Parts: sequence; C-alpha cells; structure tokens
Amino acid sequence: MAEKFDIVVIGSGPAGYVAAIKAAQLGMSVACVEQWVDDKDGAVLGGTCLNVGCIPSKALLDSSQKFAEARDSFALHGIGIGKPKIDVAAMQERKKKIVGQLTGGIAGLFKHNGVTVIQGRGKVVSGANVEVTDKDGNSRVVEAGDVIIAAGSEPVRIPPAPVDGDSIVDSTGALEFTEVPKRLGVIGAGVIGLELGSVWGRLGAEVVLLEALDDFLPMMDVQIAKETHKIFKKQGLDIRLGARVTGTELKKGKVEVTYDTAEGSHTETFDKLIVSVGRRPRSEELLASDSGVTLDERGFIYVNDFCATEAPHVYAVGDVVRGPMLAHKGSEEGVMVVERIAGKPAQLNYDCIPSVIYTHPEVAAVGKTEQELKADGVDYKAGVFPFAASGRALAANDTEGMVKILADAETDRILGCHIVGPSAADLTQQVVIAMEFGSSAEDLALMVFGHPTLSEAVHEAALAVDGHAIHVANRKRK
Repeated sequence: MAEKFDIVVIGSGPAGYVAAIKAAQLGMSVACVEQWVDDKDGAVLGGTCLNVGCIPSKALLDSSQKFAEARDSFALHGIGIGKPKIDVAAMQERKKKIVGQLTGGIAGLFKHNGVTVIQGRGKVVSGANVEVTDKDGNSRVVEAGDVIIAAGSEPVRIPPAPVDGDSIVDSTGALEFTEVPKRLGVIGAGVIGLELGSVWGRLGAEVVLLEALDDFLPMMDVQIAKETHKIFKKQGLDIRLGARVTGTELKKGKVEVTYDTAEGSHTETFDKLIVSVGRRPRSEELLASDSGVTLDERGFIYVNDFCATEAPHVYAVGDVVRGPMLAHKGSEEGVMVVERIAGKPAQLNYDCIPSVIYTHPEVAAVGKTEQELKADGVDYKAGVFPFAASGRALAANDTEGMVKILADAETDRILGCHIVGPSAADLTQQVVIAMEFGSSAEDLALMVFGHPTLSEAVHEAALAVDGHAIHVANRKRK
C-alpha cells in the first residue's frame, strides 16, 4: 500500500526544507525526498547551498579575509604579528564543521516538526504523485495531496573546459583545494567566479578571470559595477573581459587555456582552473511524460506568479523556476506556496529581492538599476555617498565603495539601492525593508541613524537624493 502525505517536497535545499518545515507547522503531513547520500547511505540535507554553495564558500571567504587582514592591515592598527601563515587543512576542517552543524540542524528540525525524509530520486508522475527511486534502483510511488518541486540547480558545463575534478573543477571542486594554487584561472567573472577567485587570491594565488562578456557585472548598476571593477583590480584580481575560452589541455600537471579576444587568440597556463559560467535548473529525469508539468526552452519549470505549474496540485520553487537563483528567494517561494495550499492569500514581492556578492568589499543591490530606469523611461533622481566620508568606515580602515539610492523624481518613492562597500548586504537589507513599506527617500532622510555607524552611509545617500547630504559636497542641481 502506497505511502500518503498531504505534501511531498522534492529536494531539501533552502527552498525545499523551508517549505517542508512550514507545511508541518501548519499541521500537514509532509515528506521530503532527497537524492544526495552520505557515506552511510543516509540522505544529505541542505542542498547545494548548505553543502557545496552558500555556506562553505562564506566560511572560506571569511577565513581568507581574516588572513588578508592579518597580512596587510594589522600593522596599520599597531598590531605586530610577523608574517602570518595559512593552514589550508585547518581552514577546510572548519568549513566542514560549519556545514555539518547546519545540515544536522535541518535533520533536527525535520524530526522536531515530524517531517519524513525519504532518500532517493523523486520524479513527478500523473495524479500529482511522486515516484521515488533509491540508490539501488528500486522504485515506489508516494501519494501526495500536493507536490512541491524544489530540485535546485547544478553548474553549467562547457565543451572547451571539461571538468575532471582535479586540475579543472567546478564551483564544488574549488571549495576543496588542499593547497593554494600558485596560478589560478577562473572561467566566468560573475558572482561565483568572483567569490571563489577572491578566496584563493587573498591566500596568495595569482588569479586570472576570463569573462566572455564585454561588460563587467552587467546585472548590476553601471556606476557600482565600475567602482567594483576598480576595487578588485586594485586587490590584484586580473579580470579580462571579452575573453571567450576556446579550449583547454592538460600538460605536465598544468592546464593550458586558449581564449579569443578582439585582439586575437591567447594562451595562458594555470595550476588549477575553475569553471564558473553559471548554473542550470536540475530538471532532467524529474518529470514523467504524463506529469502535466511543462518546461521552457532553458529547462526551467513553467509556473505562474504563485509558483503553480500547469499540472493541478503541483508547484515548483527555487532555482528550478524563473527568477534569480538565490536561496532566500527560493525559501520565501516555498513559504508562499505552502500558505496558499493552506488557503491563505500569500504572495511574494519579486521587486524587493536583494542580491549579494560576498567578496570584500561586498556588493549588494535591490530594485532597479539606473540603466533599467533609463531604458524604461522613468524620471528618477539619484543620491550617492562614499564610504571614504564615513567616520565608522575610516575607524575600521574599510573605506572603499559607496551607497547609491535611486528614487522616483515625482513621488520620491525608493526604486533601488546599490552598494559596494563594508557590510553592503546588511545595509541593503535596511533599504529592502523601506521599499517593502513603500518608503520615500525622504522617509530614510528623516530617520535617526546611530553614530558612528556604517548605516549612516544609507542615511546620507538618501539625503543626497535631493541634494541635502551633510558630510559630502552635494552636486549642484539645475
């Protein structure tokens, strides 16, 4: 007799496990299907984010940043420690413990909330049911009142640079280096490439990023992207735009990379090569032909504004559907879907989803960029405040970057915020809250911000929108 649950979730990443816990909290019987297994054949919870993505990369980013500060900045504070050394094995062990603590935490939350974990590969079949195939190839059908697909994504592979897991690696392999490569190549200067390149660059690697696009961080506000490029170049990252990789070859333990630019063909040799050209939805072998669920031409599951597929009682959330591949976006979609299944009028404001690049300094944004507003013909005004004028940033010796706020020229409503600088992620979140409540730039300008804090840069940028900044000279307005 088939198992029956009110909700079956496929995938235990941030979108899936949050949906499962929320459903259980609302009194539903829930099963979560996960295909990853550990060395004891148990399900590995947490998905890409907790195991080989967001969390381990941030652990390495923080470790490498502390090393860089000890090497480059402690003397400025009057702290003498001699030449610091990096123990890569200890750094990796710390990362492993953090991942284990968090994935174990999910297992504990599942147990506390009564979520059943089913190890195996889930496939949606007709009638909104799920066929689960275990590691030995044995299959069974789990009946569901509703199905939530949260299968996540995987790294994109490119023919010119086949990943071998040793010399040529993807983002997962780049988190497992046992020593700092002397010369590191990175294909792709997007979010993942910049973060991983930053880790090993801080630890002493010579890093070259090969980006096929002619523009740096084209999804970001142009002014912020230019400032970010300047900062990273100063840090030693060699970012080569318009560089299209055409081939790779292993020679005597090294990786020889050929790439084309407008000037012609070039060759570089690296100790390690990271392929980070984006991610794609993990939708293969996920849907039976009679499931009623539709994929678009890029492999994303087609859903409406509320993450419902074209098949009754089947929903999809997170990286496997349209929109930015961000853990927090997937988590909130999971909550929205569960609440709608429970009869609540939930929805998600896709205009207020922040994005972050966890380099140092961080780069973060929410809302529209200046070029998007120009393209849409929106009359806007902008306020900018540099961290070089922030007392708190000066005290911390962390003054690179700026805060930029965009507002509607007529209504003054905040349309976007873009930051490169210290604590950019947390500062941007302040503006996310303001935007969610429909705040104007004047609303932020009238608030009292603690002094001295980095958040004062947000306050000053809001003041600058109307030329009222206090701690920088305002641009004369017509």
